[in-house]
Amino acid sequence: MTRFDSLADWLRWQETLHPREIELGLERVRAVAERLDLLQPTCPVVTVGGTNGKGSTLAYLEAIYSQAGYRTGLYTSPHLIRYNERLRIGRREVDDAGIMAAFEAIDAARGDISLTYFEFGTLAALWLFERAQVDVMLLEVGLGGRLDAVNILDADVAVVTSIGLDHMDWLGGTRELIAREKAGIFRPQRPAVCGDPDPPAGLAAAAAECGAHWYGLDQAFGSRRSHDGYWDWWSLQREWEELPLPTLGAGVQLHNAAAALMAIECLQPRLPVARPAIVAGLTAAGLPGRCQRLEAGGVELVLDVAHNAQAALALADWLATHPAAGRTRAVYAGLTDKDVRSVIAPLLPGVDCWYVGSLSGTRARHADSVLPLLAGAGARATGFDAVTPAWQAARADSRPGDRIVVFGSFLTVGEVLQLLEQAFQQEG
Repeated sequence: MTRFDSLADWLRWQETLHPREIELGLERVRAVAERLDLLQPTCPVVTVGGTNGKGSTLAYLEAIYSQAGYRTGLYTSPHLIRYNERLRIGRREVDDAGIMAAFEAIDAARGDISLTYFEFGTLAALWLFERAQVDVMLLEVGLGGRLDAVNILDADVAVVTSIGLDHMDWLGGTRELIAREKAGIFRPQRPAVCGDPDPPAGLAAAAAECGAHWYGLDQAFGSRRSHDGYWDWWSLQREWEELPLPTLGAGVQLHNAAAALMAIECLQPRLPVARPAIVAGLTAAGLPGRCQRLEAGGVELVLDVAHNAQAALALADWLATHPAAGRTRAVYAGLTDKDVRSVIAPLLPGVDCWYVGSLSGTRARHADSVLPLLAGAGARATGFDAVTPAWQAARADSRPGDRIVVFGSFLTVGEVLQLLEQAFQQEG
């Protein structure tokens, strides 16, 4: 007998099952995975960690492997609108019935073991991927690496995209400490790919200590611009020339795309991929909420989940190189565990007006804590009790040629995307 009849009910229950929203550690989730026989996957596993760039790297991997004819299993977090976004098989979201079947199996196997919301989701991904007999599992680290639930599997290739200052309460207050935590996904005698052009020394040192095979950007592989719209990728084994420039996100996507291609290179003996699939995959890869550009009534909309200093700087650089014809308005809402000063600072020169919303939940930052910082920087800003009224005010004030930038959290971007989706359905 199933515990709940809807996915929404399952998710609400999971949010209250464990006494802590976040509890890093592998003992509980590994025990349940063992009962479900999930610890020895029948296909290669690529685990991707890092401060920024995880989603983009995984999007390239999913698209390229799919173009090569492989059945992919993709697990990411968090989601923007629907929980189903976290679980994709063959580039399609798993439906509610499939996810609920996985939850039911996990609930039956766990006994009296308490699991967090994220641990339930991770086990569901592994359960679904095994039953779908995917050719490759693509897993995103949720937080850190060493103690993250996806680390119950020994990745055939582990990728660290970048090291920045984020989640410092959990991972440490320096890039060196954070690097050590993220290096926890490395395994002896298996590839450890790094897409950060300037990683802390501790990352490569951790790879050496555990006996992983280190593949560093600009050392074992790299990228270079060739001519307009194209780039070249190289490794010590081969080169791919005149590839289409990747377009996901606001930052330097060549680093993420290059790391994805290095991971593919490491698995070539098991999952061969030819040039046509790489070209098609780089072109076909898509990722909502990463410098996503839309248009409404002549107003340009830019939605980006930038929520830390590194991502905010990349977004600010992109906006500076793509100026708007009119005024730029920012809709911002963030969480209390983020350094709000470092997130808003890069955007200050390029934003004319700020519309600051408040998120809901235990980690939500209220607009009243952000407004004094903006006022002190001489910025024009208005506060709102929620994201929706902040968005509505920015939209009402905008004229054709203006631009609205929505950023600060997955929750912020997700809420605005949902409003846009509803408006589109009403118009249709």
